[in-house]
Amino acid sequence: MAFTAADVKALREKTGVGMMDCKKALTEADGDMEKAIDVLREKGLAASAKKAGRIAAEGIVYAYTDAANKVSVLVEVNSETDFVAKNEKFVNYVAAVAKTIAQSAPESVDALLATTLAGDTRTVQENLQDMVLSIGENMKIRRFERVEGVAVDYIHGGGTVGVLVVFDTDDATAAKDAFKVMGRDVAMQVAAMSPAYLDEASVPADVLEHEKSIMKAQLAEDPKMASKPEQVLAKIVDGRIGKFFKENCLLDQAFVKDGDMSVKQYVASVAKELGANIQVTGFIRYAKGEGLEKREDNFADEVASMMK
Repeated sequence: MAFTAADVKALREKTGVGMMDCKKALTEADGDMEKAIDVLREKGLAASAKKAGRIAAEGIVYAYTDAANKVSVLVEVNSETDFVAKNEKFVNYVAAVAKTIAQSAPESVDALLATTLAGDTRTVQENLQDMVLSIGENMKIRRFERVEGVAVDYIHGGGTVGVLVVFDTDDATAAKDAFKVMGRDVAMQVAAMSPAYLDEASVPADVLEHEKSIMKAQLAEDPKMASKPEQVLAKIVDGRIGKFFKENCLLDQAFVKDGDMSVKQYVASVAKELGANIQVTGFIRYAKGEGLEKREDNFADEVASMMK
């Protein structure tokens, strides 16, 4: 019985197994869909489809830089438990995924999954399927960013938080130790202080207006402000907006290692020391599992299951 590419796709959707394994199963089953599913189950491949419904909110954030081609990558790959993040096979797979992103520049996670894994002959998806089967947990490539140019990365807590900071400067400056120290300091600042924006100009107008409306409402509720003229209230709001910038914009934040200067002033001081032009043009910050539903295990049930 003949089968088509659509049949292979349908089998993949039903089982969650990689395309090549689905094609082999259909060939072995002479195109019979149900028999092909049985073939995959017998080989232990289709069992991984059951794992696909489990919550994967652990894992790691990983950074990779190809210095020769000036390409940097930040990627988050999730698993069910934090133990997997310490598994050498898992970490090696994530490293290969990051390298694949750097080399192939996929436009989306779906495109990445269909790309041949760096150093391998099979796709990222097929290798992920192997990882699920061998480790026994659901795993997902959640998101990634790829940037070209000068960037400095920082990974905190074994992959709990990852940061890429992008700079506009020349290659000679980027190669100097003072720049590398400064870049790491700024990346650590992003990791620790989690700024929402790069600078004041990066704050969307609607966000700014929303903050101002809240501040005005707060002043209206304060009896001490009832007799203040409008121009005074406007200045108070401006002052509070300034504080908002200092808390939420990276370049306006107080530098963690020296509170007497802002991050912008710190970068400028290093640029002056090196006699170079250095501008921070952007940053990416990933916190492992942020925004994902966390698995909640019932401890009593877990102990009871272990005693059976």
